[in-house]
Amino acid sequence: MEQTYDLGGSGELSAAPRLRVDTPQRAGLDPEEMRHLVREVRALTTGERPWAPAAVVIVGRGPVIAVREAAGWAVRYASYDERTDTGVELPPESRVRATVDTVFDLASLTKLFTAVAAVQQLERGTLGMDARVAAYLPDFTAAADHDITVRQLLTHTSGLRPELPLYDCPDDAARKALLRAEAPMSTPGTYVYSDLNMLLLQHVLERITGRTLDVLIHEGITRPLGMTATDFGPCPDAAATEDQRRPWAKAERGMVRGEVHDENAWALGGVAGHAGLFSTAHDLAVLARCLLSGGAYGPARILGPDYVELLLTPPGLGFAIDQPWFMGELSGRGAAGHTGFTGTSLVLDRATDTFAILLANAVHPRRGWGRTGNGARVAVADRVARGVRGR
Repeated sequence: MEQTYDLGGSGELSAAPRLRVDTPQRAGLDPEEMRHLVREVRALTTGERPWAPAAVVIVGRGPVIAVREAAGWAVRYASYDERTDTGVELPPESRVRATVDTVFDLASLTKLFTAVAAVQQLERGTLGMDARVAAYLPDFTAAADHDITVRQLLTHTSGLRPELPLYDCPDDAARKALLRAEAPMSTPGTYVYSDLNMLLLQHVLERITGRTLDVLIHEGITRPLGMTATDFGPCPDAAATEDQRRPWAKAERGMVRGEVHDENAWALGGVAGHAGLFSTAHDLAVLARCLLSGGAYGPARILGPDYVELLLTPPGLGFAIDQPWFMGELSGRGAAGHTGFTGTSLVLDRATDTFAILLANAVHPRRGWGRTGNGARVAVADRVARGVRGR
């Protein structure tokens, strides 16, 4: 059931505005800059080796969605031919055109949901920010031996290495044993971006609540916000990702569609703290609007304003803060967001009440095959920043 809440401290129950589609002018964004943005997003999907076969962008300011554009093919290739370094094109009748409702593999944008779920437990008092992980997971001996804390997991300062080859383990027991025994590669307190932080946090959340992460995210985030297109896989209609084969990939899976691209998340059954969620750009816009509104959307509240502030204040909990390498000109005033390996990104600019979401399948048909780098993400952020300044 949706909850109403007091937005202004007046004691009266209020509701945060829901998103609506309108013109850039109504959103307070320069229309010419937004037209440039649409053209640039379309260009990302063109040519023999596009940055991504498909891209969807949504830009909003306040409760207004000013840009909602889809380009390219959600499914374009049957496979990747390593001998000729080309994508094997599907016949036109078998390709799937991208639309604004296309579902994409979010990759590491999943971490944002795990972080929100953790901060919800902080708000409820069931989780301590500076509590040792060992207080909740005494069987994770390496984390206990090095006094890793919940805060360190949320800020990527546990010192744990970026990942482990869980995909090579024979079963779940072996995967969990590997994670339990993993000691930091550097001194805790040192920043090292690591998927393992969110995997440990997933185990903490599941231990203290008695519910699995997919249930926590559904009950605490997506259901109350009406994000009906957001869930862990399988998702058969999602945009295709990679023809996964060794040596460029870590598993022999063939063309992946509807299952998580990340090999570790796949080995863990598709539900993982660091990757596994599928969603649409509009659903992510709802989450963005919710956080920019202090934790509320419509009559639903998923976090109190003070806890949203905790989530988005430097150094950020799960969220990266002011990172020009993907936020471009939006960075510098407390912008928050994240990227995903498959070609996804989300940026919240609280200074201007603006958000920008880019979803793409840049790993289709193979990671690193087309135009690579973060130029596309930066270009989107720069156009949005200029759109705000132009108004």
